[in-house]
Amino acid sequence: MVVDNKNNAWLSYNKNEREELDKLCDGYMEFLDKGKTERECVSIAVAMAKKAGYRNLEDIVAKDGRIKSGDRIYAVGMDKTIVLYNIGTDPLENGLQILGAHIDSPRLDLKQKPLYEDGGLAYFNTHYYGGIKKYQWVTIPLAIHGVVSKTDGTQVQINIGDKEGDPVFCISDLLIHLASEQMEKKGTKVVEGENLDILIGSIPIKTREKQAVKAGILKLLKAQYDIEEDDFMSAELEVVPAGKAKNLGFDESMILAYGQDDRVCAYTSLAAFFSVTEVERTAVCLLVDKEEIGSVGATGMRSRFFENTLAEVMNAAGVYSELAMRRCLAHSKMLSSDVSAAYDPLYGSVFDRTNSAFFGRGVVFNKYTGSRGKSNSNDCNAEFFAELRGILERHNVAYQTCELGKVDAGGGGTIAYIMSLYGMEVVDCGVAVLSMHAPWEITSKADVYEACKAYRAFIS
Repeated sequence: MVVDNKNNAWLSYNKNEREELDKLCDGYMEFLDKGKTERECVSIAVAMAKKAGYRNLEDIVAKDGRIKSGDRIYAVGMDKTIVLYNIGTDPLENGLQILGAHIDSPRLDLKQKPLYEDGGLAYFNTHYYGGIKKYQWVTIPLAIHGVVSKTDGTQVQINIGDKEGDPVFCISDLLIHLASEQMEKKGTKVVEGENLDILIGSIPIKTREKQAVKAGILKLLKAQYDIEEDDFMSAELEVVPAGKAKNLGFDESMILAYGQDDRVCAYTSLAAFFSVTEVERTAVCLLVDKEEIGSVGATGMRSRFFENTLAEVMNAAGVYSELAMRRCLAHSKMLSSDVSAAYDPLYGSVFDRTNSAFFGRGVVFNKYTGSRGKSNSNDCNAEFFAELRGILERHNVAYQTCELGKVDAGGGGTIAYIMSLYGMEVVDCGVAVLSMHAPWEITSKADVYEACKAYRAFIS
């Protein structure tokens, strides 16, 4: 079927808008290159916040400082989640304008005892994180990012495979000549989870008869990083695709990169947030971890991190009480900034074309998420969605609505339903993605630009 392009945002841009779009997307691609883990994304966000004049909430609390209208504050949780507050002129009890996204992405994590040798080859044993098609991760160049925490309190930063001249790693696959049985398996079984081990070395040490290749790797790790084998027990090491974000297409209209779910919404939220100075309702940008595995843990949206920081902010503003905080949360409005599925004509049978998102049509709203009968869904009420439509139309933002495929084809969730538990207005609003959860995902630069415009309009 031919798509009607009359609503394609590319056709509406003037020269200045194209320049703004290119500048935003260049910054976004740099963010993707430098932020391949949650910790790296938080580090970048903190640097951006400090440059914009934001102060650390911990410092304010430690000095018994006061918070007032116009103040700009950030707080970090375990180096893997961050919240920023731009304090408005309205009383906090009247509610917040919240942009919320997640900064974790599907990947492979090293197990706590990862290093082993077999057949004269050294490997790292992994456990995949989030929903992936396991066969997509074999034979591609891989990098290792993360931290190793040692018992003496020091921490070793690891980033191997993405710098110029670095070695890379990979997962081997069975040669086609011997794969007749493998090719008969279902896609979920073509590559087993326990076979997603990355190849890391093959040179043995002469002085060792057994496990000589493993010994050689340990010698290198000790010399280059001062890491012992036991240090892996207290490490967070993530295996991610190696390589930088790329312009996609002859017209360079798209971006091909790892981790765009959901860092495309995280970056555009940050860019929009820092572009707005004075606000009436206090504006919040919240970037969280663990969404891909259910928003669990101390750094996921189910934790009390956001609620605790809000209590500290209200206390420093001299307005805290349990009732005041509950009113603040209930009166708040939020864009759960998460990606959605872009219509893929190569797999059109799983999409309801009328209710699909298309590249170039602008930011995407999912009024409800969930799966098969809206299970585990946040279902935004009509009044809030009408309010948002009015905001976007007044600010000339291109937007569209969609569902995540046909009703019985599948589905998915975001952090929206968790925040809606406070009684606030919440809707999912993000960027359409092709090849979602693959090692390399695709977005439209026009949609990235329109998402940033939408987030800016919402908090202005």
